[in-house]
Amino acid sequence: MRYEVVTFDCYGTLIDWEEGIARAFREAAAADGRRLEDRAILAAYAEVEPAVEARGYCSYRAVLGECEREVGARLAWTVCADGAGFLAESLGSWRPFPDTVPALGRLAAAGHALGILSNVDDDLLATTRRALGVEFALVVTAEQVRSYKPAHGHFFEARRRIGKRPWLHAAQSRFHDIEPARALGIDAAWIRRADRGVSPSPGVVVLDDLRALAERLCTS
Repeated sequence: MRYEVVTFDCYGTLIDWEEGIARAFREAAAADGRRLEDRAILAAYAEVEPAVEARGYCSYRAVLGECEREVGARLAWTVCADGAGFLAESLGSWRPFPDTVPALGRLAAAGHALGILSNVDDDLLATTRRALGVEFALVVTAEQVRSYKPAHGHFFEARRRIGKRPWLHAAQSRFHDIEPARALGIDAAWIRRADRGVSPSPGVVVLDDLRALAERLCTS
């Protein structure tokens, strides 16, 4: 199928959020004289963030602040009030994966309308978009729909704006993106990156990175 619209999750799919999160925690803890390990940070964060988001909508800055406190507590580090907010402050410096910018440029040049469906606030996403090198025709944030994926608000709003144009959603997170997209009958591409040993969901295109996605869509 020729897709007119291709949307993406941002952090974890376009942006290397694990590197960004781990670096932010390491640097903040180091300022307190503490040393944290990346693996422990990311394992704790992977459990804490979905639980915080599931409590009900609040700004993503507030979500990040609560994640700071709860991840710190799990790692026996107390985030001091004067050091709080480091995740939100660092978010604009989180870097795209090496394949992201070239793939987005190729897709845009081929005529695809690009979009982002992200669990963040509008202002936080704006700092990231400057690093991605393309214009996005569609941007749906948690701030706009007042809910967090895997809830369906992002997908309903995207469908409302896209209308009947053929649409593909590409994302790394099966939990936040692929499973809800497929539950709603939206075509999905799982960008599995490091999850090479995990079995794909039925009916989902599985690709290792965005370079492979651009190759598939621009040569079909």
